[in-house]
Amino acid sequence: MSRLLLDGWHVVLGIETHAQIKSRQKLFSSASTSLLTHPANTTFNAVDAAFPGTLLKLNPKCLLLALRASLALNCDIQRRSSFDRKHYFYSDLPSGYQITQHYAPIATNGFLTLPTLGRKVRIKQIQMEQDTAKSIFDPRTRTSLIDLNRAGTGLLEIVTEPDLQSADEAAEYVRALQATLRAVGASDGNMDTGSMRCDVNVSIHRPGEPFGTRCEIKNLNSVKFMIAAINCEIVRQKALLMSSCNVPQETRGFDHHRWDTYKLRSKEDAPEYRYMPDPNLGILHVSEAQIQQVKDNLPALPDALRKHLIDTYEPFGVTQIDIDVLMGLDTGRNIGYDGEDNISLDETTRQDTDVSAVTYFETVCADKNRDPKNVINWILHSLHGQLSALDKAFNSKHIPPRQLGELIDLVASNSVTRPSGKLLLRHMLTDPSITPETSVRRLAVKLNLISMSSSSEDDLQSVCMRAVEALPDEVAALRAGHHNVVNKIVGWVMKETRGRADAKTVRETVIDLVKS
Repeated sequence: MSRLLLDGWHVVLGIETHAQIKSRQKLFSSASTSLLTHPANTTFNAVDAAFPGTLLKLNPKCLLLALRASLALNCDIQRRSSFDRKHYFYSDLPSGYQITQHYAPIATNGFLTLPTLGRKVRIKQIQMEQDTAKSIFDPRTRTSLIDLNRAGTGLLEIVTEPDLQSADEAAEYVRALQATLRAVGASDGNMDTGSMRCDVNVSIHRPGEPFGTRCEIKNLNSVKFMIAAINCEIVRQKALLMSSCNVPQETRGFDHHRWDTYKLRSKEDAPEYRYMPDPNLGILHVSEAQIQQVKDNLPALPDALRKHLIDTYEPFGVTQIDIDVLMGLDTGRNIGYDGEDNISLDETTRQDTDVSAVTYFETVCADKNRDPKNVINWILHSLHGQLSALDKAFNSKHIPPRQLGELIDLVASNSVTRPSGKLLLRHMLTDPSITPETSVRRLAVKLNLISMSSSSEDDLQSVCMRAVEALPDEVAALRAGHHNVVNKIVGWVMKETRGRADAKTVRETVIDLVKS
């Protein structure tokens, strides 16, 4: 394939991604998968701590999610796969080895299409493996403490072929991978919480020459840092080659304080992992019927879903940016699962009462009288904005689609002004007594938020008159030709009426009063 040129050099990148499987239990034990809020050493059992005599049992939920991810990434599912022991002796690895699928992974030969460039990045293989424990250095005592909470957590290692050609392409690949894993519920893909980490292999060479020596940058935990690390490594390798020096094959880290890569170990120092088949786990068999069942229940993938939304709603003024933001609201959410891990591949997964943001949007739009552009603005700006202010993630159970649709209808019919609608929405989000069956119109009447309609023109005239009397300086300025000062008088009326008055009508009424 033709490669991009960067200052006369070809850049070759490959990425190994470790994504935490979104299961409530660990890969081979019944212990709960840890959260950041869990105190140290509270979510592990004898299997995770590698006590002698313990036996492992594969969590079927992890297998199910691995199959979903593999199919979403267009991989060939291996009917027979197995587990291997990868030996290295670190203090955060209780058993002295990590269980992975080095020789016979669960899936191979897939691809992921980059949404912007439309180019395919080949997936070499996907394998299930255990996470290690966490080392915590105490500078006061100069000792390292071990937290076993993450020990045994299920991971998907997703390895690409060296098909990426720039830091921007690598970033697009990682974002597309995140969206795909989230869409099928396999992983939340949150790099900032440690649910997803990337190792990037970087090499450069002149056109027509063989690939250069690759260096691996370990444990990159954000797209921003990954872009910086790749660019820094390209500059470093180019400087070495320009000065007629060889690039040593080594493993490097990225220091986000110095904004540069640094050496961890050379090829000679690389550990010999001494892979061997795990004698306790044996062969993992997956039938064609099981694969087909998982395939039949796959949700719409990001590319197909984005195309459907664009084709359906762009004629109504919904932009591609709106759609990308809407699809991004499901970040970190496992839609379509009830959170139970005691399922098998032969069981039907129950749907949770929570639905995705896209389904929520389309449900609200189901009434053909509702303008999709208006609906998406309410969801993205009003609902999501207020949830963010309350430090809550988007969830369809906060405001069911029926209630948001009723609120939008009240505003569209001028029964409630938009400011009052936002106030009503805030009340619905914060009042625990409001249930999904609550009538939004009745709630608006109860809170005295019904707009001052034409039947109450006398009341509006009275409030505007009080505003004119209360703000004599502003009235004088308005009479002197300073037209912008009318906004302050209108604001006084809107505050007095708690947003129930129509701002345009108030403005016209105030100007008429001042002129008369």
